[in-house]
Amino acid sequence: MKIKFIGATKTVTGSMHLIQTNGKSILLDCGLYQGKRKDYYEINSNFNYFEPYKIDYLIVSHSHIDHIGNIPNLVKQGFGGKIICTKATKDLGKVMLLDSGHIQEKDVEFVNKKRKKHGEPPLQPLYTQQDAENTFSLFEGYNYYEPIQLNEDIELTFFNAGHILGSAIINLKIKENGKLINLVFTGDLGRKNLPIIKDPDIVETPHFLISEATYGGRLHQSQNETKSILVDSIFFALKRNGKIIIPAFSESRTQQLILLFHEIFDQHHFKFPIYIDSPLATSITKIYEQHTEEYDKETSEYLKHGLNPFRFNYVHFTSSVDESKALNEMSGPMIIISASGMCETGRILHHLANNIENPNNQILIVGYMAAETLGRKIADGEKKVKIFGEEYNVKAKVTVLDALSAHADQRELIEYFNNFDRKKLREIFLVHGEETELSAFQKILINENFRNIHIPSRGDVFEV
Repeated sequence: MKIKFIGATKTVTGSMHLIQTNGKSILLDCGLYQGKRKDYYEINSNFNYFEPYKIDYLIVSHSHIDHIGNIPNLVKQGFGGKIICTKATKDLGKVMLLDSGHIQEKDVEFVNKKRKKHGEPPLQPLYTQQDAENTFSLFEGYNYYEPIQLNEDIELTFFNAGHILGSAIINLKIKENGKLINLVFTGDLGRKNLPIIKDPDIVETPHFLISEATYGGRLHQSQNETKSILVDSIFFALKRNGKIIIPAFSESRTQQLILLFHEIFDQHHFKFPIYIDSPLATSITKIYEQHTEEYDKETSEYLKHGLNPFRFNYVHFTSSVDESKALNEMSGPMIIISASGMCETGRILHHLANNIENPNNQILIVGYMAAETLGRKIADGEKKVKIFGEEYNVKAKVTVLDALSAHADQRELIEYFNNFDRKKLREIFLVHGEETELSAFQKILINENFRNIHIPSRGDVFEV
């Protein structure tokens, strides 16, 4: 069996790993690489390490764009096999890919206006909304813990990764040359006690483990501090009549925030509006409302009392562009939750441009910000940033809250790894993290007496 590492190697985007065994090719994730524009188009346009039509199965860990975002391009270039995932990931993935196709079209439209002025030929989008739709017939959704026989030699089972709705740990049991190989890919490994969803499952010790280590070198704030930080932010807004601007991923993070604000508003009797300014977040919230089987005990309590955890008096979901623009003319206090989560595209850019220079306002950073993104620059405390090509002074209060991260931190990763039998676990491959994080976690694992710990580079192949 060969494992080829193609994406999310020494970086956190573009998750993609190829398993070749018994004449079959299995792709784990097909994520969109997110970075500088030149790299973005070059890396995502070309599948240099395999031919798409030769892939037999695509197994998807969850529906974040850095794990599914290049599926339309894969299909456009010849893949026609099964896309296998959990049922919730199937539902979420369709919405996410349609939105991504829309972004590709709009992004190229904007770039081509500039190219036309310079007499340059137009570019084509990486893929379109129609390309996204063309993938839908290939998706197959399954339950957690349901053995899926890909063929007589390969069995797949999904376990709950506890990261977002539908997120899965992928467990492959492969018969090869008379031996049984147990391989696990964690996808993005979640945390205990996250809002809404159940905690990550502990799986049987595999022979080979491909694990994320996004926060392999860092510790999150205590989750107990989350509400107090949010409450402090609200009191700051009330005192100054200001706005709280929250860049948040439409999927998972926005729903977590709504639930937390629901609890806080009930407890403190706050009475001012929260605007969810993202059509995508609105669609995704509806899917979260449908998949109640994945709720944890606390969230299920709302249902027992006839309540919807994501709907209460002060939450408003905007739909039209006019509604979004109108928020800029309103005075606070108010909370605006908008996408994209890393502040690279979408309506959040308009809200930042309109509010970042007012010291009465706040920018609340609640998720991971990749290097070079606008969100990362704001989180790192830069005093001047560019939005839509214009320079803005950062005068609003900036608060970074990483306790909401849906990724396990160093302590939680070690706690998870300690469930494994060190003698049975033969090889560990660390992916989905910046190199400093992966190296830090590799050293920790060595100190914890784990062996054969690799940090693959893009294109590396391991025969196991």
